[in-house]
Amino acid sequence: MGWIGLAARLVVGGVWIVAGLLKLPDLQSSVRAVRAYQLLPEAIVPAVGYALPIVEVAVGILLVVGLLVRASAVVSAVLFLAFITGISSAWARGLQIDCGCFGGGGYDANATDKYPGEIARDLGLLFASLWLVWRPRSRWALDNRLVYDRTPEHTMTGDPTR
Repeated sequence: MGWIGLAARLVVGGVWIVAGLLKLPDLQSSVRAVRAYQLLPEAIVPAVGYALPIVEVAVGILLVVGLLVRASAVVSAVLFLAFITGISSAWARGLQIDCGCFGGGGYDANATDKYPGEIARDLGLLFASLWLVWRPRSRWALDNRLVYDRTPEHTMTGDPTR
């Protein structure tokens, strides 16, 4: 099970890092992407648009190195739920917008064709995040060095990932 957790951490964390880093150079684009969904009050749109890439990179780094895995996975799952809800809402309301997941955002004439794939991708990443909430211990995680379970079964096997 430790290998499944490692794979989930690396995939989900890697996606967050890439998504956040692609948005950081153009934070105005991130704000435009948040605004395009027409879901949040305008007063908080800029704060969400500016903060989101930073949160994504931070969650991604924590997952990749395996630090605070359960907490990071909870944040990850909440974000994926929000993104799935946002994309589904845009689709249901007939909005033609780029998801802004990896930068960009705003009008996209082919958006409706992309929504099912974007939702499927985010569902897969949501399930991987939920796996990490359920089983946060995995191989090569920094948490293993900081919080070692010294129950008899782990002490006997020397395996901190169970």
